[in-house]
Amino acid sequence: MAETSGEKSYEATPHRRQEARKKGQVATSQDLASATLLIAGVVVLMLLGRTVMEAIARLMVHQLGGAAWLTADVAFFCQQWSLVLAQMAGSLVPIFGLLLLSGLAVGLLQVGFLFVPERVAPDISRVDPLQGLQRLLSLTALMRLGFGLFKVVVIAVVAFLSLYNRWADMLATSEQEPAQIAWLVTDITLWTCLKIGIVLFLLAVLDYGYQRWKYERDLRMTQQEIREEMKDYQGDPQTLARRRAVQRQLVLNRLSNTVPKADVVITNPTELAVAIRYVPAEMAAPVVVAKGAGHLAQRIRRLALEHHIPIVEKKPLAQALYREVDVNQPIPHSAYAAVAEVLAYVYQLKGRQVVLPPGSAA
Repeated sequence: MAETSGEKSYEATPHRRQEARKKGQVATSQDLASATLLIAGVVVLMLLGRTVMEAIARLMVHQLGGAAWLTADVAFFCQQWSLVLAQMAGSLVPIFGLLLLSGLAVGLLQVGFLFVPERVAPDISRVDPLQGLQRLLSLTALMRLGFGLFKVVVIAVVAFLSLYNRWADMLATSEQEPAQIAWLVTDITLWTCLKIGIVLFLLAVLDYGYQRWKYERDLRMTQQEIREEMKDYQGDPQTLARRRAVQRQLVLNRLSNTVPKADVVITNPTELAVAIRYVPAEMAAPVVVAKGAGHLAQRIRRLALEHHIPIVEKKPLAQALYREVDVNQPIPHSAYAAVAEVLAYVYQLKGRQVVLPPGSAA
């Protein structure tokens, strides 16, 4: 069946992607950030938790112990607790700092740096009950609900298996001291949370893949949309074609006026052509009056043949002049010797007196 212009069968253009990004429409997974934060938090607690808790315990004993508390007044109480809370906050800074960095890293890896003022500005449509109900009953919302229920089941299974594997350790707590029991419960909890975090991270990767696919699908364009974008972004194709035709004609007209005045055309031999003119009484150095590549080079060669202008094949010189010298600009001093050699040859062919640019014999 023939493809219609209303089918979104074309990949999004860079311009459409940029406009979508400006509106905050990017492929992202909130579950990926949540799972990463959970894993990072558990790992940090495993590495630093015991050290931080022991430091806080020593701090509590040091600050809150002693006979001074027996006669403490309100001012003393507030002062001591302020010191305790300040030092506890300092001990917890590394943990929260690492969590903050992990959250920022996940966000940057997903969408890069992106700030959309429209997303934080007040929008009355967000509190519209009708639109809210439509969002709740949409296919996307139902899929999110199903995925959420699936995650709950997965979390329950992982937690059960993790606790089941440590069942013997938990039964042995009846013969342990309270401190040992506390550390055992902490260890079991952390490892259970780590396993849950890893499973949630794997599910979040799948969710991100789905969000990426959905994002690309939603951005796809119809043939008409591509035409409209090209018209708005680059201009009407017919107008552009006419403009290019006029520009080509102007270039050809300029070549028709300048090439006949040249003394020689240096070629490469067919890909490049550079027309040079030198009038000693008027110019300090030879001037490039025309140059071209491809079909323009062929045009310059034809004009040179029509007006009996010598054509000299000098591949390195033609490349250097085409690359380094603009039209109506004199040649650089580094090309004097090579151009002088060509002009001398041309002047001998025409029987003219050889007058070379100053410094060309250097």
